[in-house]
Amino acid sequence: MKIQNRLNSHGFTLMEIMLVVVIIGILAASVMPKLVKQIPFVQKKRTNSDIITLSGQLDTYYMQNNDYPSTEQGLRALIQKPTSSPIPKNWNGPYIKKVPLDPWSREYKYKCPGDHNPDEYDLWSTGKDGQDGTEDDIDNWSEDTASN
Repeated sequence: MKIQNRLNSHGFTLMEIMLVVVIIGILAASVMPKLVKQIPFVQKKRTNSDIITLSGQLDTYYMQNNDYPSTEQGLRALIQKPTSSPIPKNWNGPYIKKVPLDPWSREYKYKCPGDHNPDEYDLWSTGKDGQDGTEDDIDNWSEDTASN
């Protein structure tokens, strides 16, 4: 009769559940360090991608309005038609749904005309440290941004 009751049971024993939890813990412990090491690489790649995307939208804005947004108008001009000078004559936006934040939850920096791109604009993230002009900055004037 005991054999019959055991065959009809439909659950897991405590030992089976503990074994599965231990196996998952071991797998997580071996994979997590590898994933954590990838975070800075992924953040840089995402920042490069955002800069390239924003640059494309700024170029579309330029083609339609014969000018880039001013520094004061900033990237907000891609969402809402500027009301300050230079007022775009052919604004056909919004060009993006919202201005993204960089992976460190800070706004991208924009300057037009740029110091590094005087005929266009400078667009950059201050990187992990949040400080302008340090080696972790990611920008649209360095060669590695376009190639990443």
